Order: sequence, then structure tokens, then C-alpha cells
Amino acid sequence: MAEAARVLDYEKYNHGSAAPAREYAPGTARPVETPRPQERTGQRSKVKTAPQTQSQPGVSLFAIVGAMVVAVLMFLVILAQISYSQIATENARLGAQLTSLNEQHRRLEITFESVMDMSAIEAYARDVLGMTRPRVGQTLVIYGSGTDRAQVLAPPEQSTIRDFGAFISSLFDILR
Repeated sequence: MAEAARVLDYEKYNHGSAAPAREYAPGTARPVETPRPQERTGQRSKVKTAPQTQSQPGVSLFAIVGAMVVAVLMFLVILAQISYSQIATENARLGAQLTSLNEQHRRLEITFESVMDMSAIEAYARDVLGMTRPRVGQTLVIYGSGTDRAQVLAPPEQSTIRDFGAFISSLFDILR
């Protein structure tokens, strides 16, 4: 039982492990044991190599292409904004002109209605121009079976130019 109560002395064990140290004769110095790198397991010995220079990090091709695409898109947005401002200015100018023309049209209609006298016009047509009213058998009404339709074809070179212009204008419409 005395053995169980014994205090462990650090000096008696190898490098702090639970393995007991070798016993040496009293008065002899203990040899200093240092583990050598070759004796270590699971570790590689260090090999000196020439110092490597750090290269500057490069810019990837994807980043360059992305920056170029962004620049082109910004340029297109600026062009679209300029086009939009020109069209808005033109729209305001044409709106003012339309208002002016509508007012002039209303005044001209009032003037026309005040000047127009149907009896004077009929007398001028009958006396000066020699016109008469049509008789019952002189007029003939023709009823069509459907609505009239017409299709106008443009020459091919004009058609592609118009289509390309329409395509460009649709791109600007999308950007707005």
C-alpha cells in the first residue's frame, strides 16, 4: 500500500511521459537526450530550397471581358438616354404645335360655318357653273361584298434597311 501513495517525481520519467527513466548510478550525470529529426516518425526533414519570389497576381480574362461588357452597356445606356431626351424634346415641341393647330382649326371651322350659306352656294352652282340637281335615275349605289384591302410591297433593299432600323429602334425602346 505504500507504493500506491507514492508521489510521482518529474525527474524520474522521460520527458514528462509515464515511462520510467533509466536508472543511473548515483553521482553520474545523466546524458541529455534530444530526439533527432531522423528518429522522429511521421515527420519529414526540412530541405532548404532557394527562396521563391512572389509574383504579382494577374487579372483574369473573365474580369477583363466583364469590364468591357459593362463599359459597352454603359455606353449604350448613355446613347439611349440622349436619344430619349431628344425624343422627349421633340414630343413637347410637337405637342405644343398640335395644340396650336387644333386651336387654329377650331377658329377656321367657326369662320367657315359663319360664312357658308347653302342657298348662296346652290345659286352660284346653278347660275355660274351650270349645275343641276341629279334626277332619280342618275345615281346608282353599288354595295360591295366585303371591305377593301390593299397590300403594298416594298423593294427588298428598302425592306431590309427598314427592318434593321426597326430593330435598332426596338433596342432603344427596350433600354428606355
